[in-house]
Amino acid sequence: MNRNATLSETKVNHELGEKKHMAILEVRNLSKYYGKDETLVRALDDVSLVVERGDFVAIVGASGSGKSTLMHLIGGVDRPTSGEVVIDGQSIYELSEDNLAIFRRRQVGLIYQFNNLIPILNVKENITLPLLLDGQSIDGAALNQLIDRLELGAHIAKLPNQLSGGQQQRVSIGRSLIYRPSIVLADEPTGNLDSENSMEVVRLLDESNRDFNQTIIIITHDERVARAAKRIITLADGKIVSDERIRR
Repeated sequence: MNRNATLSETKVNHELGEKKHMAILEVRNLSKYYGKDETLVRALDDVSLVVERGDFVAIVGASGSGKSTLMHLIGGVDRPTSGEVVIDGQSIYELSEDNLAIFRRRQVGLIYQFNNLIPILNVKENITLPLLLDGQSIDGAALNQLIDRLELGAHIAKLPNQLSGGQQQRVSIGRSLIYRPSIVLADEPTGNLDSENSMEVVRLLDESNRDFNQTIIIITHDERVARAAKRIITLADGKIVSDERIRR
């Protein structure tokens, strides 16, 4: 056996392993304050965390703990009072508003409690909207695979108001996954769903995490949903109070 070849292969495998486990998200001393003096509200207070590529993280906490504020700042939907968010090596607040919108559309999948579907677009058009906004061509095979995974094949031409709540949320998930983003942020995605549809949403996110190594960060108040993650971060009063790895 060629010793140099073996050493070279070992080096390549090591580098691939490092890349696989490198941080996809770094939150550095992130704060968001509202008001001032006596009316000052510390919605998020000097929070730092690191998420590795391919992780599945649940963020939990009581109402007002800072969960949604953290999610909005990570997703670039809002800007912080201080601190930094780095996604896949890009410090997102250094981007202009236009470039941030493009980055978010291509690299960050956003799923909300309210699915925000476009009522005049059918299922296929809603799912492919991020590609259409970018003037990108649609990979028919990839789209069909995603639609099959979402079990929406029989509903592809329907408008949102012709779908059940669970089906609408699956369309929203499809829209967030169509670009195969580096990271998927889900803010209470099961909040308006019954138990069966809630666990279906969790299954879809878990499959995306497992099959495509997509990084999932989900905000939830549902303990069953949180326990589907690999890691649970708990917030209280704008700070991280616990961070535990879950055995699965």
